[in-house]
Amino acid sequence: MVLNIESILKTPLLYKIFILSLLLTPAAYAEKTYTLKFASLIPADTAWMKTIEGWSKDLESKSNGRLKIKIYPGGVMGDEPDVLRKIRSRQLQGAFFTGYGIGRIYSPARVLEMPFLFQNTDESDYVRKKIMPDIEQGFREKGFELLGWPEVGFLHFFSKQPINSLEELKTRHIWLWQGDPMGEAFSKAAGISPVPLSIMDVYTQLSATHGSIDTVYNSPFGALAMQWHTKLKYATHVPLTNGIGGLVVSHRFYNSLPADLQNLLKESGEKTAEKINVISRRDNETSIDLLKKSGIEFMWKWTDDEKKQMLDIRNQAANELAASGYIPEKHFIQAKTILKDFRGKKH
Repeated sequence: MVLNIESILKTPLLYKIFILSLLLTPAAYAEKTYTLKFASLIPADTAWMKTIEGWSKDLESKSNGRLKIKIYPGGVMGDEPDVLRKIRSRQLQGAFFTGYGIGRIYSPARVLEMPFLFQNTDESDYVRKKIMPDIEQGFREKGFELLGWPEVGFLHFFSKQPINSLEELKTRHIWLWQGDPMGEAFSKAAGISPVPLSIMDVYTQLSATHGSIDTVYNSPFGALAMQWHTKLKYATHVPLTNGIGGLVVSHRFYNSLPADLQNLLKESGEKTAEKINVISRRDNETSIDLLKKSGIEFMWKWTDDEKKQMLDIRNQAANELAASGYIPEKHFIQAKTILKDFRGKKH
């Protein structure tokens, strides 16, 4: 008797073997692909964002298409608290966070952003490298993997009216990134009454005839990239702090990757952050010249008494942050001890 294909497939065992053979065709061996949905406040068409785009292309190439990044630049996913909520609800998997967003994940890391702590990037680099293992572990305990540390740069006050003293600063309507414990502690210690706003509302309020703010803080590059400088006339010579940043991915996503892709993501993220740091330092230097050419006047060089006053304010803010548990005192002491050691080696 001759069996045709239909009669063969009616045999349960042969039917299962046939289906299994189909599943084992080369197409079925195609490896799983992963897409990292990644958000940032960094505007598109900037050198920083082009570096992140290059990171995405490099990942896709080196993973043979198994891992890629879908980028959402320029705040299209909202302010950093919005982005963090979307990561936790699985709408996104990662982001470039500034210190503000980092503080909502692992706040002790913001000891590196303490006002008037570092005099230059050599100092901040040294301290950061010493405490980075602790910071990475802190992120892991909060459910995130820190891939890299691209700094934002030294932050200055920018204003519509001149600022030549702390007393003048107190009279200004200063923007505070809404819900920022560090900004709140520093403002309280300085006797300043800031105006809390989302960063998404700053440009609108600066542009309005009767806007709620006339003074902001940002890096020189940030002020240019976000077009804030077009609404302002003055800037302070002395920066507040070296603004930090982080390339962050949720552990839920990171742990879903095979080991080789985890390693690739981690190594490439670290290299990308280093590239952004080089660009950041270059762009912030050139941005100061561009701001001056656009009409921004840099002013207020502190006297020795003002420097002491600002350090006293910083220390009061540090005590406030320690008391709240936002940056426990041991982290501030650790950073100052490492910094003192570095300065001792320089002399």
